[in-house]
Amino acid sequence: MRKGFTRHPKPDEPATHVKNYITPSGLQRLKEEHRFLLTRERPAVVEVVAWAASNGDRSENADYQYGKRRLRQIDGRIRFLTKRIEAAEVVDPEAPRAGQAATRAFFGATVRYANAAGAERVVSIVGTDEIDLDRNHISWVSPLGRALMKSTEGDSVVLQLPGGTETLTVLEVSYECIAVEPFREPPGSESSAKRLARRRSPDAEVK
Repeated sequence: MRKGFTRHPKPDEPATHVKNYITPSGLQRLKEEHRFLLTRERPAVVEVVAWAASNGDRSENADYQYGKRRLRQIDGRIRFLTKRIEAAEVVDPEAPRAGQAATRAFFGATVRYANAAGAERVVSIVGTDEIDLDRNHISWVSPLGRALMKSTEGDSVVLQLPGGTETLTVLEVSYECIAVEPFREPPGSESSAKRLARRRSPDAEVK
């Protein structure tokens, strides 16, 4: 068996990187949210703002003021998502790999490791837009992600923590499908409220 070694991540890596590495399913989720906001939620809020504006004094119109504020939030989120999607560097964890790329931990790897007490944990290294601690999906630029990067089975890596350091032993590195939580329409969205109102409207009932 290959003799392991202890690797110390450099303090300045990879914070200076600007590429938005992301898995295919993570990118799909960003696109679905972008499409929802642009084609459904924003038009629904615009309709509410127009209705509120027709009711008189806008300065004291709570519906109008809320709608305008909500539009600013939506537009800001759309701009953010547009930039993230345009900067995306898609990496498929299931793509064929050879040599060290198949045995070392890079973006998209699933790593099983143990701490000094012997407690084991399995994490998947994903993009900053895909972090999900409930699924043990960690960012590649997080302290743990940086510590595990480029490691292989048998290596000891040093995790930098606010209160000191912790040595972890890498037990296994693999590449497999990483299930990212799909985008779901928020239950309180304006477009959901409009659909609910239409279903309850007497005019929508089938005669």
